[in-house]
Amino acid sequence: MTQFPQAADILLTGAGGRLGRLLRRAVARDGTGPLRLAFQSRRPGTGLTWAPGDPLSALPRCETVVALWGRTGGDAAALAENGALVAFSHAVALACGARRLFHLSSAAVYGPGRRMDETTQPQPAAEYGRSKLALEAEVAGLPRTDRIAHCCLRLANVVGADSLAPGLRGAGPVAMDRFKDGGGPIRSYIAPGDLLRVLLGLADLPPDRLPGTLNVAAPAPVRMEDLVAARGLDLDWRPAPPTATHEVSLDTARLSKILPGAIRHETAEGMVADWAALEAPA
Repeated sequence: MTQFPQAADILLTGAGGRLGRLLRRAVARDGTGPLRLAFQSRRPGTGLTWAPGDPLSALPRCETVVALWGRTGGDAAALAENGALVAFSHAVALACGARRLFHLSSAAVYGPGRRMDETTQPQPAAEYGRSKLALEAEVAGLPRTDRIAHCCLRLANVVGADSLAPGLRGAGPVAMDRFKDGGGPIRSYIAPGDLLRVLLGLADLPPDRLPGTLNVAAPAPVRMEDLVAARGLDLDWRPAPPTATHEVSLDTARLSKILPGAIRHETAEGMVADWAALEAPA
């Protein structure tokens, strides 16, 4: 554990994972404007080395906590940790004196569908989505007497931090399901630099302007083969199995209204370029 007595505007927990590493690189490249951002991880070298069970007094005072920690894989028992972490995230926010707490949910809560907005009835198709829906239920059950504004971010795939990322980092060809329309899976994505801008923008809003749930993605979905093509890699097509999901795409009208202009990369080419710049050696 390292002491971090300085105040910060934003504490981002779970920064040692794939997404946290990308966001740290985006901060190094793009900065954070007037906001001060502190990263927490169990692993040394991220700013604040702190783990559950360490004294809460070691955490910085902050206005906003972004809870990135959680499971992305495993069986149902392992993924149940996502819901169990909500109470812990709340305790961290209370200890830090935060007024905003962002919980990392997922587009996976919706299940298959096209242009789903925040009022769409969630119907997760896999255990990961069900674990994130359980997280949202835990958030809904938290007391609202402490004046912390809670927002569940239904995050789309992040370029460089999803299941396609290992293929994009390789030399190809990249395996891809082909559906009856001749193309691959259609998904909502977001570039890591845009995600950083969204988090900074939300942290700068008055707490009472934050919605309970928010889709976080670029305005239009992309075909996953276009991401591969933007990387200059070949594809290894295979017939999509009956269980494969053709489209999971989000409506982002609410995000566009709250944070106009936060999304700068709307095409597969732009998103891959943003990520590739973060992967390039310094």
